[in-house]
Amino acid sequence: MLIYEYKLDGNKQQYAAIDEAIRVVQFIRNKCLRLWMDTRGINKNDLQCYCAVLAKEYSFARTLNSQARQASADRAWAAISRFYENCLNHKPGKKGYPKFQHDNRSVEYKTTGWKLDPDGRHITFIDGCGIGSLRLVGNPKQHIETFPLKQIKRVRILRRADGYYVQFGVQAERQIEHTSTGSVVGIDMGLKVFYTDSNGNTVANPRHYRKAEKKLKRLHREVSRKQKKSKNRKKARQRLAKASLKVQRQREDFARKTASTLVSSHDLIAYEHLQIRNMVKNHKLAKSIHDAAWGQFLSLVKAYGIMHNVPVIAVPPHYTSQDCSRCGERVKKTLSTRTHVCPKCGLVMDRDENGAVNILAKALNEGTLGHRETHERAS
Repeated sequence: MLIYEYKLDGNKQQYAAIDEAIRVVQFIRNKCLRLWMDTRGINKNDLQCYCAVLAKEYSFARTLNSQARQASADRAWAAISRFYENCLNHKPGKKGYPKFQHDNRSVEYKTTGWKLDPDGRHITFIDGCGIGSLRLVGNPKQHIETFPLKQIKRVRILRRADGYYVQFGVQAERQIEHTSTGSVVGIDMGLKVFYTDSNGNTVANPRHYRKAEKKLKRLHREVSRKQKKSKNRKKARQRLAKASLKVQRQREDFARKTASTLVSSHDLIAYEHLQIRNMVKNHKLAKSIHDAAWGQFLSLVKAYGIMHNVPVIAVPPHYTSQDCSRCGERVKKTLSTRTHVCPKCGLVMDRDENGAVNILAKALNEGTLGHRETHERAS
């Protein structure tokens, strides 16, 4: 599914109507969750039927489109089913018991409740919430109007720190014609540099959060100094939210561009399957690991790999930095040791480059399946 996003341009009354619709979604989701807590044997269909009961009982719930109400119930069931799945799989630690939502920021319509203008520049919401017609502001290269309406399966309104946005979920697949380069590469993720590949090339770590940390701390102090429930506190929170959103967008933009460049210039990519959730338990490195956003980058690499039909293979990370890439001798190192020196064959190489060469060698091994299964599912 492709996602097309536009910013919404409207007036204060329309934004207030969107906020009210978002509150109704949160209300229905929490009521469905309360029904599940109080009644045994509740399933997904029961929650969707309960939406009709809520619409009859509460007049403000009736104003929201019926499919949007059912989408709200689906959100509650998603949290419940995730809790069940964690229990069945005996997930260690907390199982994620569903909680009541208090900070909902979106409302989702399916195939009804909205109308798109033929020119693709305005969208009108025709349910009882009173949102009305809104102008779409976005990339001029995006043309949502070129898709048949039957292919648009979801329309979601989002509230962010800098305004309101709409996302169109289009049932389509993106395929890119890949130009073969004959190059295969292994990458080793790091903190000193973002990654090092098996050819010795490196990509610098941008450290977006570290660079903005001083400003974010100051904005946090401004929020804490304001009186609660005051207008000045609300303004300070808005400034903090915008600064955090900027860091988030910088991180995503860097990950997208770097992943696209990596996939388009190689015919096979290998990476080590890191357990990032366990790695961030090291409190000395947690902030830097989160700032690097390895998980987001690797997810985009796999997504672009499917678009380009390029194999992206995950290999076990065990001893990739310890083993010598020339003779296989295991050389123990601490994290502070940045150079690989093999006492057996005399190889001297950067630690991360040595790891990247080992990662590529593991991927080229016939016993590694990795991302091939993903390609089979996608086809």
